[in-house]
Amino acid sequence: MSQYQRLLLIADPQQHQSPAARRAAALARASGAKLHALVFVEPPARTYLWEEHLEDSERQAYLQRHEHWLQVEAQWMREQGVEVSTQVIWSTQVLKDMLDYIAEFKPDLLIKDVTLESALKRVFVTPLDCHLLRDAPVPVHLVNDAPNNLPRRIVAAVDPAQSDTQISGLNAQIIRTANALALQCDAQLHLLYAYDLMPMLDGVAPVASTAWSVSCLDELRDSLHQEFERLGDEHNVPQEFRHFIMGPPVPGIAQFVDEYLVDAVVMGTVHRSGFGRLIGSTTERALYSMPGSILAVKSLDRE
Repeated sequence: MSQYQRLLLIADPQQHQSPAARRAAALARASGAKLHALVFVEPPARTYLWEEHLEDSERQAYLQRHEHWLQVEAQWMREQGVEVSTQVIWSTQVLKDMLDYIAEFKPDLLIKDVTLESALKRVFVTPLDCHLLRDAPVPVHLVNDAPNNLPRRIVAAVDPAQSDTQISGLNAQIIRTANALALQCDAQLHLLYAYDLMPMLDGVAPVASTAWSVSCLDELRDSLHQEFERLGDEHNVPQEFRHFIMGPPVPGIAQFVDEYLVDAVVMGTVHRSGFGRLIGSTTERALYSMPGSILAVKSLDRE
C-alpha cells in the first residue's frame, strides 16, 4: 500500500509552479494519492490599514482572481496525471483557520512553500511556518527549493543525546517517516547526527575543563556514537549511509545537505514553552539556514 493517500498543499498565489507545488504533484503522482490544493485569501492590506469595509462584490472579485490562478495551477498537475481538487478560503485569521482546516481534513502530509522572513522580524513575530511546525497535528513538509521534484536523497536527522527524543521515541519516528518517504520516492535514505560536545564545558574553569575533556568527552562521544549505531542497526540503515559528524546541529546539517545534494531532511519538533519557545527548536532554525526542504514530525509526548 502507498505511504500516502491524501496530500494537502497550501499553495502560494505569488508563485507559478512553486517548489512546494512541484513536490506535491510529484509525490501525488508517485504514490497515487489524492492531492487537495488550498489557498487562504486574506483581505487586501488597505482594509487592515484603514479598517475599510470590503463590499461583497469586491470580495467576490478578489476571490475569483485567486480561484482562476489556482485552476491554472491545478491544470498542469492534472496534465501530469495527478488527481487534484482545489479550494479557496476567505480568512481574516489565517493561522487559526489553517490549523482548524488541517485538523479536520487530516492529510497524511501537509506541503507548503517556506515563507522567508528576516531574522529581525522573527525576533518580534513568530512566522506562520514556525506555528505550523509547532502546532499542526500532521507531518509538515516545508519546501525551500526542489531541484528534484521527487526527492532522490533523504536524510533522517536524529539526536540520541536528547532525553525527550528517547522518551517519546521521536528518533525512531523520524527514521520511520524518512524511510517511508524514501521507499515512496525510490530514494537513498541517510542517517545523520551532528553532535556538539562543547556545551558540556560551559561553566567549567579552563584548567579543569582540560582534565574534564580528557577524562569524559571521549567517553561521552563513544556513548553517543554507540546509540547512533544502535539506531542505524535497528532500522537497517546501511553503514555507508550513516553519518556521525562533529559540530553544532544546524550548521552541520546545512553543510551536509549542501555537500550531499540532499533533497529533504526529516527532523523532529517538540512543543516548547517559555524561553525555549522564544529561541525556537533546531528544526525551526534549520528552516531558514539550509537549501532543500524539511519534513517535520511531532514527538508523541509534549513538553
